[in-house]
Amino acid sequence: MNIKPLSDRVVVKPLEEVEVKKGSIIIPDTAKEKPMQGEIVEAGPGKFEDGKAVPMSVKKGDKVLYGKYSGTEVTVDDVEYLIMRESDIFAIIS
Repeated sequence: MNIKPLSDRVVVKPLEEVEVKKGSIIIPDTAKEKPMQGEIVEAGPGKFEDGKAVPMSVKKGDKVLYGKYSGTEVTVDDVEYLIMRESDIFAIIS
């Protein structure tokens, strides 16, 4: 992957949601909710506030929770990613 985010942005690969079926009801992909968990594949250097560098709280490899409508979807090499600001991330999953 050749994406290097700037400032306080991160590139997140959404985690695939585990599908659990009950009965014989099939839900089409368009009706399913997007996953709100992902893994950070790249992180920017951080941002500057009042002339001082503020480092990122997250790093490459962290699994995170983010908002349902957070980020911008991009496709690189047929793989979908989200680019979002660090402030759109709610928590790190350990």
